[in-house]
Amino acid sequence: MLPPAPERRHRYPGRLRVPDRAALAGVMYVLRTGVAWRDVPAETVGCSGVTAWRRLRDWTEAGVWPRLHATLLTELRRADLLDLDDCAVDGSHVRALKGGITSGRRLLTAPVPVPNIT
Repeated sequence: MLPPAPERRHRYPGRLRVPDRAALAGVMYVLRTGVAWRDVPAETVGCSGVTAWRRLRDWTEAGVWPRLHATLLTELRRADLLDLDDCAVDGSHVRALKGGITSGRRLLTAPVPVPNIT
């Protein structure tokens, strides 16, 4: 489900790649605690916040999250653990169209300015 890791260079390989599990732990830490990416405790999580952010960016660009969501729903349905009767749609999860639907004629609610005759 995750994109393949890029190949390491042979001549100057650089640092070893942080494991995906540690990067996911960093992403989950930020989501749970709400801390800034720069404040992720690398000793606790296993990677820096910048590394977790970069991996999140890469996974998002590769379309990992929609595939993970679909797989999770499939597994929950297969195990008969998905009960849609307990679901609720919150306003923060539904896209709102800006401006709404216009009915044609608009009523003014602000006072109409009077021309200055002085």
